[in-house]
Amino acid sequence: MASYHFLLFFLVAAFAISEADGKKKLSTDFYCSSCPELLSIVNEGIISAIKKETRIGASLLRLHFHDCFVNLGGPSWKVGLGRRDSITANRSDANNSIPAPFLDLSALKTNFANQGLSVNDLVVLSGAHTIGLARCVNFRAHIYNDSNINALYAKTLQSKCPRSGNDNVHEPLDYQTPTHFDNLYFKNLLAKKVLLHSDQELFNGSSTTDNLVKKYATNNDAFFKAFAKSMVKLSSIKPLTGNKGQIRLNCRKAN
Repeated sequence: MASYHFLLFFLVAAFAISEADGKKKLSTDFYCSSCPELLSIVNEGIISAIKKETRIGASLLRLHFHDCFVNLGGPSWKVGLGRRDSITANRSDANNSIPAPFLDLSALKTNFANQGLSVNDLVVLSGAHTIGLARCVNFRAHIYNDSNINALYAKTLQSKCPRSGNDNVHEPLDYQTPTHFDNLYFKNLLAKKVLLHSDQELFNGSSTTDNLVKKYATNNDAFFKAFAKSMVKLSSIKPLTGNKGQIRLNCRKAN
């Protein structure tokens, strides 16, 4: 969750609160009259930031999971705008909504179902792990204790992440193309070369998720289309609109 804060909603103070109050639903043209150049401004800012630090792409996707958008070669979709921020900020509550890296498939399904998301959404959105990094402390158990991991891959990781210490050592979630959004994450699942226990659970004997992993591993276009659809669905989970919540002057904290 690095330095992406500076580019998110950096011109939010210029948006009229009265206009937001008049809107009741998310809309792709929410800021059409108050800031018609919003999307191009944000897009240019994100592209510039990613050129300087590629990890920002993964950070933005993670942010989307936390609360509610990247140029890494992946799919694009129209973002519903008009979501307001909560008047309280609770990091632990936000983190509790994110599936932990040690969860099994049953717990993952429950976690997503609680948010109105399907098993297909679970598999597709997990494909976001085609970019980004994870800390040693989050994948240590998988590389030392699990049997459903390629032995050579595990040994390579063990040389960087010992049984104790080096908790903050980072490794790419997709060891092949860590800064490019593609479907190699799913191919890595087939080869049992993914970093997290929770990821490998998607291809570990369950016919439903196994078949979805195979589908997206062999069809990049299908993955892109499904990912865009699931991201729109994700962004529509219980949004604060109208008079609810607030427009933050600083997205890191409530006004």
